[in-house]
Amino acid sequence: MGKYDGFLKHDRELPNSRPPEVRIGDFKEIFEPFPEEKTKTQAARCMDCGVPFCHSGCPLGNIIPEFNEAVHDENWKDAASILYSTNNFPEFTGRICPAPCEASCVLGINKPPVAIEHIEKSIAEKAHELGYIKATPPKQRTGKKVAVIGSGPAGLAAADQLNQAGHWVTVYERDPAIGGLLRYGIPDFKLEKWVVDRRIQIMDEEGVRFKVNAEVGKSINPDMLKDDFDSIVVCTGSTVPRNLPIPGRALKGIHYAMDFLSLQNKELAGIKFEDKISAEGKNVVVIGGGDTGSDCIGTSHRQGAASVLQLELMPKPQSKRGENDPWPMWPMTLRTSSSHEEGGERKWSTLTKAFIGNDKDELTHIKLVDLEWVSEGGRQQMKEIEGTERLIPCELALLAIGFTQPESSLLEHLGVSQTQSGIIDSTDYSTSVKSIFAAGDARRGQSLVVWAISEGREAAREVDKFLMGSTELPSKNDSFLSLEV
Repeated sequence: MGKYDGFLKHDRELPNSRPPEVRIGDFKEIFEPFPEEKTKTQAARCMDCGVPFCHSGCPLGNIIPEFNEAVHDENWKDAASILYSTNNFPEFTGRICPAPCEASCVLGINKPPVAIEHIEKSIAEKAHELGYIKATPPKQRTGKKVAVIGSGPAGLAAADQLNQAGHWVTVYERDPAIGGLLRYGIPDFKLEKWVVDRRIQIMDEEGVRFKVNAEVGKSINPDMLKDDFDSIVVCTGSTVPRNLPIPGRALKGIHYAMDFLSLQNKELAGIKFEDKISAEGKNVVVIGGGDTGSDCIGTSHRQGAASVLQLELMPKPQSKRGENDPWPMWPMTLRTSSSHEEGGERKWSTLTKAFIGNDKDELTHIKLVDLEWVSEGGRQQMKEIEGTERLIPCELALLAIGFTQPESSLLEHLGVSQTQSGIIDSTDYSTSVKSIFAAGDARRGQSLVVWAISEGREAAREVDKFLMGSTELPSKNDSFLSLEV
């Protein structure tokens, strides 16, 4: 807890964001500086709740009340020790996590929850500022070698943990720079890439080896990895996008959301290409109501779109919890992101029926129809509302309707089995090949960055046990965790 009566005296407060009309002029992070004293006050709201449900809400099992208390006491070194004992990258999660811990905060039963995500980011940045986070190579090496395929949050977490255990770790990334989803999937206005670079530099100094432009199965022979490494961890993510096979799908101007986002991030990184997908001057329709769709909205605003419309198949969520999502469950409530605040329109219960083009095969319109959701046989069924079919102008359509599975070609090269749904068939992070393990979205399906980090950490434990017969790497299930940085 922070202060015994802090939750009674103080309201929840977060950093202000730059005005929408200003921030859409650049791709920098949107939040303004927040006084340290105010962060201390927010930590004081953490109450002596007896059973801290925030622990179970966090996939990493972060020890939240303890680091809140340390922040309230201005003991930043202890706060960093506690936070980094369970989370390799709080500088990432403190910026981009949807904060399931806050959804399960006991204070959140009848008041706004503790600002855990902001406090987490503040601890991470203060720890870097004060020099607490620095390269600490392992004192001894085991001589074992591990290849990690994929440098997203799961791959980086696995690599970091395995390196700390003393193994020689090499991370293979098919793109020109390390970071995976963190670098190429998440817009800079949510996560500036110097934050990723800072962490990669530390890991490099600690002995993790990084190979870029290294696609296993193409430029890198999978058999070579099997021969040269004692173990392999597959962390390639769930990268096969879900398609929308409706009439007109082949028209020019229809793209997967991640293609749109990654090209913008690459351009900001100084990579030049001729076939950029641009929203400038266009009527943009984002199909899909999740976080990726929201990122497309913010990026379209910054590229100078004429208009932006986001479509969601499901009904509009309620503003408060209902009978089906009581505390401490994740609330299925309406969320408004910073990108939504910047403009555009949102529509729910709307079905995209067809893409319409001109004689040059260029997208010009989308055919929509409104839906009614009715209960039949205990299940919700959608029905088109007669008379609502219409065409709306659209020159750029972005499909943000999720991902289905990892790419199968690599898994086939490695001889790794997949489930019927396409994800890696895995038990306790091990695969059908004895020395090969898996973590993150490739193993569990599309999920959150915080889950990817958790998966990478837990997979590293299993790899360490496989290589050494036992492990001292911490688990989120441990009853006691070392609090040494």
